[in-house]
Amino acid sequence: MLQPYLVILPSENRGRGVFTMEAIGKGEIIEIAPVLVMKEADRPYLDKTLLHDYIFEWPGEDKQCCMALGYVPIYNHAYEANCEYEMDRENHLMTIKTVRAIEKGEELFLNYNGEWNDPKPVWFEAS
Repeated sequence: MLQPYLVILPSENRGRGVFTMEAIGKGEIIEIAPVLVMKEADRPYLDKTLLHDYIFEWPGEDKQCCMALGYVPIYNHAYEANCEYEMDRENHLMTIKTVRAIEKGEELFLNYNGEWNDPKPVWFEAS
């Protein structure tokens, strides 16, 4: 499920990003994307490709990772994001939901750390 008012546009200093062409209320589900779950043994191969920058750690004890489909790989990072994601391990889905009201034309952001306001430096900014 992908809301029809979401579009991919150029994002200043970030390449591309996901934007909304309508105002969105707080707590709205804007995307439910399927994920491809990969085993721990696949990770070294993925880490040698561009996909390394787009995979997520998959929750659980088995050190799997996943590649989300839909627009999920295009959302840019912000430490105080306006959206959050939730992983559904049983159904292999990722849900994107707003954490505050969002204005028409605004870019949508996720915090790559998992929590929408986690200030821990992400892997590409850590020293």
